[in-house]
Amino acid sequence: MKANLQALPKWIASIATISVALTAFSVHAQNKVEKIVAEATALSAELSVEDIWRQPNLANIRLSRDGKFMAATVPFKGRMNLAVIDLETRKASALTSYDDFDVIGVNWIGTNRLLYSLGQFNSPTGPGQFDGGGLFVIDKDGKNFRRLSQTVRETRAKNETVYRSLSFYRSIPNNQDEIIASGNMVSADSVDLFRLNLNTGKYTLLTRGRPANLTTKWLTDAKLVPRVAFATIRDTLTTVVYYRKDEDSPWYEITRYEDDKGTKIIPLTLEANNKTLQVASNVGRDTMGVFRFDPETKTLGELIAAHPRYDMGAAVDGNPVPGVITDFNEDNKLLGYSVEAAKPEVVWLDEKYAAIQKSLDATFPNRFNSFRRTPDGKRMIVTSYSDVLPRRWYLYDHEAKTVEEIGSSKPWLEGKLTEQRPFVYKTRDGLEIDGYYFLPKNYKPGTKLPTIVHIHGGPFARADTWGDGFGTIEGQLFASRGYAVIVPNFRVTPGLGSKVYYAGFGSFGREMSNDHEDALKWGVDQGFVDSSKVCMSGASYGGYAALQAIVRNESLWKCAVAGLAVTDLKYQLTSGDTDFVESVSAVSYWGSVLGVTNFNSPLVREISPLFNPAKIKKPVFLYAGKDDSRVPIAQITRMARELERVGNAPKGFVVKEREGHGFGKLENNVDLYTQVLAFLKEHLEK
Repeated sequence: MKANLQALPKWIASIATISVALTAFSVHAQNKVEKIVAEATALSAELSVEDIWRQPNLANIRLSRDGKFMAATVPFKGRMNLAVIDLETRKASALTSYDDFDVIGVNWIGTNRLLYSLGQFNSPTGPGQFDGGGLFVIDKDGKNFRRLSQTVRETRAKNETVYRSLSFYRSIPNNQDEIIASGNMVSADSVDLFRLNLNTGKYTLLTRGRPANLTTKWLTDAKLVPRVAFATIRDTLTTVVYYRKDEDSPWYEITRYEDDKGTKIIPLTLEANNKTLQVASNVGRDTMGVFRFDPETKTLGELIAAHPRYDMGAAVDGNPVPGVITDFNEDNKLLGYSVEAAKPEVVWLDEKYAAIQKSLDATFPNRFNSFRRTPDGKRMIVTSYSDVLPRRWYLYDHEAKTVEEIGSSKPWLEGKLTEQRPFVYKTRDGLEIDGYYFLPKNYKPGTKLPTIVHIHGGPFARADTWGDGFGTIEGQLFASRGYAVIVPNFRVTPGLGSKVYYAGFGSFGREMSNDHEDALKWGVDQGFVDSSKVCMSGASYGGYAALQAIVRNESLWKCAVAGLAVTDLKYQLTSGDTDFVESVSAVSYWGSVLGVTNFNSPLVREISPLFNPAKIKKPVFLYAGKDDSRVPIAQITRMARELERVGNAPKGFVVKEREGHGFGKLENNVDLYTQVLAFLKEHLEK
C-alpha cells in the first residue's frame, strides 16, 4: 500500500521550523503571523473557485505516542490520502493511494501502526462515511497492511443487504497489537464491543451477556470493562440506558428517554472513583448541561458545566458534542470542559493545561487554539485557526520550551476570507435560532445586496461551525463575488437546545421551511438584503429546501440551486437504492420528522417537490453525484424531466461520474461552481 512519494506536495518533505524559546514565543511567533497575514492581504486577488475547493495541504494531523512521527492526510491522486512524516529527519512517506475515497478517522496505535477508515471529505454535512467505512491498519513504513472490515460499497457490490462492520472504539494502553472495536458482527441490529487483533483480524466479544438487543453504543471504565449500554426498543423512538457496578455484577436500567421529546440523561464518562457518572442532561433546562449522576440511586446530582444556548457533552438527539475533556492515558483523568458555541470555547480544570492555553491565546489572539499531548507529555500538537485564518499546526516541545511550525492547511486563503458573523433570528412562532452570515470584505453599511440563503444538509445535523462547513465554503465564495450570504440553522438542528430540536418533529416541508423564510426576513430587517434579488442554495436536505421554498412561496425567491436533492420523499425512505432503509429505527425517525406513520400519506406526496413541478416557475440549477447512495440520482433525474415537462427545464444540471453525496474531485467542484456562479450572475444581477 505504500505509495510513490514523488507526487506528494513539496512542502511535506521540508516542514518550516520556527523553534523559539517559549518565553519569546508570544513576540516572535506573533510577529511572524502578522507578517504572513500582511503579505497575503497585500498580494491577495479575488478568491477563486479553485482556491475555496482546493484540498488542504494537510488535515487530520495526529502525533504518534512517542512524539517522533506525525500522521496526516494530504492531497494525492485527487483524494485525501494518508502520509507519515518522521519529525527528526523530515522524511515523508505516502501510505495510501486511493482515488475513489478519502482517508478519514486516522488513529495511531502505539508508535508504529495507523488505523483508518474511508469516506467523503467534502459533503453537505461534513466528512462522513457514506458508501465508504471499513477499517484498515498499516505500519508507518507502509508494511503489514490489513483490511479489518469491508466498506459499504464492497457490501453492496456483493448484493448483501446488511453491512457488517467494525469501527475504532479506543486504544488499549501499552498494546500495539490490539484495540477495542465496536460493530455488529454478532447481531446485525446490535452494536457490541470486541477486542480486535490487528495482526490476525480475529476478535473476542467483550459484551457477552449484554442487557438487551438493539444496543447502539457503550461506555467502558478505566480498566476497559463495559459498564454502560444504550439500547433502543424496536419500532419506537425510545432508548434505554443500562449500568452495572463491575464485570461480575448484573445489568440494570438507570434511565430511558424518547428521541423526539422530553428530558434526557445521557452518560458521558465515569469519574475517577469508578462509580459516579458524568452525564449530559436537559432536566430543568433547555440546553444539555454536564451533571454528576449516581447510577446506584439513579439520582441526578450537581450541574457542573452548561451553556445557555448550546448543548454540552451530548446534543438533545443523543449524539456526542464537545463537553467533557478526559485523558485516556491517565485513567480517564478529567481535564476540563469545552463547548461548540458560535465560536468554540474551553475551560481547563488542570492548571498545567490552563497555563498552556493562556500562553497560546496571548500569542494568537482572536483565534481558537487547541492542543493534544503525547502520553509522556513531552510534545504537543497545537492547532490554531479563525474564521479568516485557515488552520496552522505547531509542535510544542514541553521540555525544550520550543514551538515549531508544522504548516498550514490552506495558506493560499490567508488574506482572502471575510468575517463569519454569528447572528440569532426569531421565528414566527417564537423560537430563537442562531446561524452565520457573510458580507463582502468591502461592504459599506446601508448597501442592499443580492443575497443567497444557504440551507445546510441533514436536516438533523449542525453542519456549520466557526471556520468550518459546507455553508462556510459557499458563504466565503459567494461573498467574494459581492453577494450577502445567510447560513441559518433551523428547527431540528441538534446542539442548540431542546426547544429548537424538538420543534422540528412533524415540521418537515412546513414550519421547517418557514424558518428559512424567517432567516431571510432577519437579513432584510438588518438592511443588507435586496429582497428583490434572493436565491436559495443547498445540498442534500438543503437541495430539497431550495426546491420546496419556491413551491411554497415563489414571491420570495428569484432562483434555486439544488444539489443532491431529495425530491420524492416516499422513494427516499422506502427504496432499497438508499443506504439506510434497512435501518428500521432510521426510517421510523424520519417518519416522526415528517409527521407521518405511513409513507403513503397524502402529506408525503404534498411536500415532495417532484409532484409539484408546475409550482416551480423560477430558474433552477441542479447537480448530483452518479454514485450517490444517500440520495440516489434517480429522483433528481426525474425532477429535471418534470421541470422540462412543465416548460421550466433546469438552467443547469451537472452530474459527475464516480461522485457520491458531495463532490470529492477538485476539477468537478471547479466545474460545478463555475457554472453555479454564472447561473447566479444571470439571475441575481439583472
